[in-house]
Amino acid sequence: MRNKLKIEIDHFNSQPRNFRILIFTNLVYAFVLPVIDTFVAAYIMRNTHGDITKVVIYQLTIYTGIPLTFLLNGWLLKHFDIRKLYSAGMMLSGVSMIVMMSLKELDVVGIGVAGMIMGLSFGFYWANRDFLALSITNDNNRNYYYGMEMLFYTIISVLIPITIGLFIDSQISDNQKHTAYIIITGVVFLITVLASIVCFRGTFKNPEQKKYIFFKFHPLWYKLLALATLKGLAQGFLVTAPAMLILRFFGNEGALGSAVSIGAVIAAGIMYVLGRISKPSDRIKIFAAGLILFAIGAVVNGVLFSQPGVVIFILLLLIAKPLLDLAYFPIQFQVIDIVSKIEKRSEFAYILNHEAGLYVGRFSGAATFLIMARYGSAEIALRYAVIIIAGLQLCSIFVARKIIQQGKEFFHQEVPVNMKVISEVLQAPL
Repeated sequence: MRNKLKIEIDHFNSQPRNFRILIFTNLVYAFVLPVIDTFVAAYIMRNTHGDITKVVIYQLTIYTGIPLTFLLNGWLLKHFDIRKLYSAGMMLSGVSMIVMMSLKELDVVGIGVAGMIMGLSFGFYWANRDFLALSITNDNNRNYYYGMEMLFYTIISVLIPITIGLFIDSQISDNQKHTAYIIITGVVFLITVLASIVCFRGTFKNPEQKKYIFFKFHPLWYKLLALATLKGLAQGFLVTAPAMLILRFFGNEGALGSAVSIGAVIAAGIMYVLGRISKPSDRIKIFAAGLILFAIGAVVNGVLFSQPGVVIFILLLLIAKPLLDLAYFPIQFQVIDIVSKIEKRSEFAYILNHEAGLYVGRFSGAATFLIMARYGSAEIALRYAVIIIAGLQLCSIFVARKIIQQGKEFFHQEVPVNMKVISEVLQAPL
């Protein structure tokens, strides 16, 4: 066991320094993400008497702020170090939570302001994180990179939700629980500062200063945008759906933390092993497995719509989500590698445009939920919207397969001339 562990450590240390720094930065910030994803939604529900529409409105304002910030980030990269913008994104997440906790009443305006700030945070964070991950990895080590990220994230997501849930539940009165949320917010802000310090240890470079905004792209890129839209459908409200379901059926944050943590134990090991041993050719299989698990969980939740159904759904979702990310990001980056060379554009132009595809999907997913909740009921929305979206998500398998096949064709179009030369050299007499 010790020898195997040493082999894995040596393999990690053999990666470029910036590769390791970015992993460590995201490792520290991973302590914040479960709080944002789960307990902010729980806080809104607790303080609005279970009004799930306000949770979705909060998500919509976040998703509106993200693409706007991607645009702003592209301009700011001409004037500021990418590390500063990346750090600003992480720290703004703490600021957003501070704004949320300072509101005396969680009305639509206050929730919207907090959501827009969180959208700014995510915009700066993801725009720069995606570019850095693209620039410091190649197609051969991207599975490993995301396997490492998912390993750390899933392990941390075991510890943080259950710890925070028990901490909140240990408080008796509503005022004490509110104070507990304030303490959590303070800790989150300190962690974002620490993550920023780690980030500045890297020697990351800004993207080349070229034009970032385009309206016409290569056909392969449009296929990826379709895949991004399908991915965004699920993100539209699934970030907060687990919190809404658990608080509905279990009624407290302690149960929320426990349920979210169970599946992460299994997912952590799966993600590392897959990231370590899988090849680029395995991505479509990993992607399909994640989508199928998500669909099964959605159907079980819709049919049972009970405590056991919610637990099964969340367990499968916790395994499905990192599987999807492990496959999706390398597919996205491979397409960017190809089309950026064909069209001679900055990679950041595609990262920026990709966010537009995600936004269309996110908005459509959240709107579907709100319409079903408004003209039907919250139960109908929580029960059936996820099934509809999971069904649409299965189409992603066919889109991803076409992208990978077309990507191989473009790769081989550039290779044959060189291969012919190599072949002639090998066959020539010495």
